[in-house]
Amino acid sequence: MKTVISTNAAPGAIGPYSQAIDTGSMLFASGQIPINPATGEIPEGIKAQAAQSLANVKAILAAAGLTTANVVKTTVFLADMNDFAAMNEVYAEAFEAPYPARSAVAVRTLPKGVLVEIEVIAVR
Repeated sequence: MKTVISTNAAPGAIGPYSQAIDTGSMLFASGQIPINPATGEIPEGIKAQAAQSLANVKAILAAAGLTTANVVKTTVFLADMNDFAAMNEVYAEAFEAPYPARSAVAVRTLPKGVLVEIEVIAVR
């Protein structure tokens, strides 16, 4: 079983992909960049962008009936690894112990020139 999860509370896909796919026992959410779904705007600064990306992740989780407590793995893509500590401050507020497994990598560029993109895998 494969169900598409889609919500207007997070930015729509800007390519041939789904916001998330629910397999019944697992949810695979596409990377979320910091676009405010209500305005289409991107906030300035890594902390504001990390917070918006995480808000988008939470909206997708909620659309699937899940919360951050269901998240088992995250991947954080950063345009600059020097932003890691600031991103991590915001990230730490979004999750509770036991924290999900996480990878954080620096990439050359991200869509729309944003500073961060966050994807998650969650379980029921």
